Amino acid sequence: MNIKQAKQEITNTLKAYLTRDEWGNYLIPTVRQRPILLMGPPGIGKTQIMEQIAAETGVGLVAYTITHHTRQSAIGLPFIEKRTYGGETFSVTEYTMSEILASVYQLMERTGLKEGILFLDEINCVSETLAPMMLQFLQCKTFGNQKLPEGWTIVAAGNPPEYNKSVRDFDVVTLDRVKRIDVSEDFAVWKEYAQRKGIHGAVVSYLDIKKENFYRIETTVDGLQFATARGWEDLSELICAYEKLGLRVDRQVAGQYIQLPRIAKDFANYLELYYKYQRTYHVDEVLRGEWKPVTVSELRAAPFDEKLSVMGLLLSRMSESARAVRKQDALATALHADLTEFKERLAAEPAQTVLEDLVRRRQAEMKRAREAGQLDKERRELDQREVQALETYRMDLSKEDITDGDAAMEAVRGWFAGEVEQRRKLGAETSTQFDNAFRFLEQAFGQGQELVIFVTEVTAGYDASWFVENFGCDAYFRHNRELLFDDTRHRIREEIEAARAARSKEETKDE
Repeated sequence: MNIKQAKQEITNTLKAYLTRDEWGNYLIPTVRQRPILLMGPPGIGKTQIMEQIAAETGVGLVAYTITHHTRQSAIGLPFIEKRTYGGETFSVTEYTMSEILASVYQLMERTGLKEGILFLDEINCVSETLAPMMLQFLQCKTFGNQKLPEGWTIVAAGNPPEYNKSVRDFDVVTLDRVKRIDVSEDFAVWKEYAQRKGIHGAVVSYLDIKKENFYRIETTVDGLQFATARGWEDLSELICAYEKLGLRVDRQVAGQYIQLPRIAKDFANYLELYYKYQRTYHVDEVLRGEWKPVTVSELRAAPFDEKLSVMGLLLSRMSESARAVRKQDALATALHADLTEFKERLAAEPAQTVLEDLVRRRQAEMKRAREAGQLDKERRELDQREVQALETYRMDLSKEDITDGDAAMEAVRGWFAGEVEQRRKLGAETSTQFDNAFRFLEQAFGQGQELVIFVTEVTAGYDASWFVENFGCDAYFRHNRELLFDDTRHRIREEIEAARAARSKEETKDE
């Protein structure tokens, strides 16, 4: 199955394991709660989905790469204890608590969460001395005489032997005690994730054109060469940072992440074209509605791949703007809930005290979520902005010496109105961008297949589709009717895939 399906299956399993009967007992006894063994090629997002599952289900997450451990750190150190049996005293060997199990208990103490996921990565690459104990852990959920707490699910991940020479095969006894999920790479699923995470537009559009380069591992005379989902995401982060710094990602830099020279070179060339199209077609001017007729003519006459790249550029910019609106909307919603509580408490408490308490609680919630492994980058940013806004309200009340409850509420309501106005302003600007993009493409392509593809991409994009759903876009809804004609859409897609396959075959032949 693909990584999205694996995530859902693990989520369903976790919910089943944590469901209790009417007496408060786990519906599936702990002894029957099999560890989940997630097997798949490297770099496809096995670790990321564990973080997402923890955040979405509200459980704790403790993650370890097991190859970093020795037998002593994983199992604990031996020590001599005195025991009396039948009136005689004996020296008995016991063990200190495993570092791994200790981390689980520490998280429970810090966060108050009693249920969670213990994620062990690279489980089939453990050292020879540690292997027997790890197998015992998977089978019995114990290290020596210490047991994983109830309510905690083991998820272990590993790579098949074709991807890693250090892997060990599991015996039948172990495999018969785990819930095994085999996962494979899937570009369509990753693209959905990439759009949600804001992966750089050049990466997404390049892989949309050349899907065959998304995930490849090849054995050459120089050893293994590869391109993975993890590599593309990390390269995207670097490109975004380099753009802010005014630096250039060339073939050598791309090759540090995409360690298959042919693909690294191809992407570096595409990135140059991507920037060239950005300049040639004046994308920002198009979104402002300021394009020239020659720009329309150039796009209309461009090769199909170039058209796709330009549409990708437009969509990337539109998605960035839509993302800013979505984040501002989330901030306004969070602050509205805060101010509702603020208003309710003003009758009994001073305004400064209420705001200080709100800030303190939000900071404590952030810390708890971070320690539990539930705080992703976007959620962290939202929480920080919310805390900053509340702290600013508090400081401004103090600066203006406002102590009366009604006056404080009126002042805070006015400041909050600024956040709402910012949401409205960003929404209006983004609506204009959407309208201009559709007008520009309509002039270039009429009612051609390109518009159908563009609407499909808007629909699939997380931020773009959210914006259309919440703010509307007449042009989108007008063109979306074309998607009702499935035969047309499927035929277009088949023609595109056939053309790409033929082009890829010709390129391979040339090499």
